Amino acid sequence: MEKRSEAFFSKKQEWEKVDDGVKRQIMGYDDSIMLVKVAFEEGAIGYAHKHPHAQVSYVEDGEFEVTIGDETKTLVAGDSFYATPDTMHGVICKKAGMLVDVFSPIREDFIK
Repeated sequence: MEKRSEAFFSKKQEWEKVDDGVKRQIMGYDDSIMLVKVAFEEGAIGYAHKHPHAQVSYVEDGEFEVTIGDETKTLVAGDSFYATPDTMHGVICKKAGMLVDVFSPIREDFIK
């Protein structure tokens, strides 16, 4: 059975605490794709991890030190990054902000 979100979402969607200073808001998905907003307080960490999903992330606001594999860059609003499946990646938030993450396929571990 295919997993699928409602057709429309708003900024009033529920936020889920992920870690200290990090929360996420799932904005839409089906089995093949998922869009998630992730808000970071200054100094918050998206700890290095890997998963079997392709991930593209857009920096909506703030400043992030992003590490993918052995490479680290500082990204600001309007920048983006791509993490291939099974590649270690993580972020450190230098100025409070928001990432918009797209995963393929769906991150089933995010669905309650």
